Amino acid sequence: MLSLTEPIEIATGPLQVHTWLVPLTGNKVFAVDPAACAFSHDGAALLDYLAQHALELVGILLTHGHFDHVMGTRILKDAFPDCKIAVHALDKGMAGSRAAQMQGVTLHEIGMGELTFALENLPDADALLSGGETLDRVFLSEDADEALVNALQAWQIIHTPGHTQGSLCAYNAAENILLSGDTLFYRTRGRTDLPGGSEQEIQQSLRLLYQTIPPKTRIYPGHGKYGFPLEENF
Repeated sequence: MLSLTEPIEIATGPLQVHTWLVPLTGNKVFAVDPAACAFSHDGAALLDYLAQHALELVGILLTHGHFDHVMGTRILKDAFPDCKIAVHALDKGMAGSRAAQMQGVTLHEIGMGELTFALENLPDADALLSGGETLDRVFLSEDADEALVNALQAWQIIHTPGHTQGSLCAYNAAENILLSGDTLFYRTRGRTDLPGGSEQEIQQSLRLLYQTIPPKTRIYPGHGKYGFPLEENF
């Protein structure tokens, strides 16, 4: 049996993204930003962990569509075909079947063109988010187990554009946890110089987080130090 003390971190993909496996109830988890793939020789990393700990995946949440956060969606979707992939509607093209087409030019421009093939044949999202949703509405059917509904209902989506147009965070007020993707890092924030980035928007998103999320909330970003309280960024 799992208890939600903190998300489980597995570094995956060519840029070693923090992929989070988030405990829910019983043996159920949802995954955030899976990047394990053949290119980085860690394609089985997430599946092996799930199998070793007898965990069942109920959903995949993408905090944004950048290549280094989405490369593992095909592997997980093939293993758990009923598991829904959720991404913000503004990033849907970056994360699915058009990912290689949409991000290939940028990858070549930043000297990572060899990664383009790892974005081919990715599954399209099953759920498109806008902000304000709770994850029970995103991942579950109406007849789902009540305990699982309650566990996912505690997670709310916050739209935080700036790193990309569709960047988002997931917040659990009861557990004082924020999954911040590449919007908020330890004492810094995500870059805004890639297509879809906006310095003005990320500053607005940061103000929203600082004004609405309690200072003691623990932050779990896509890269770097994690588990630190939000107040350390003030």
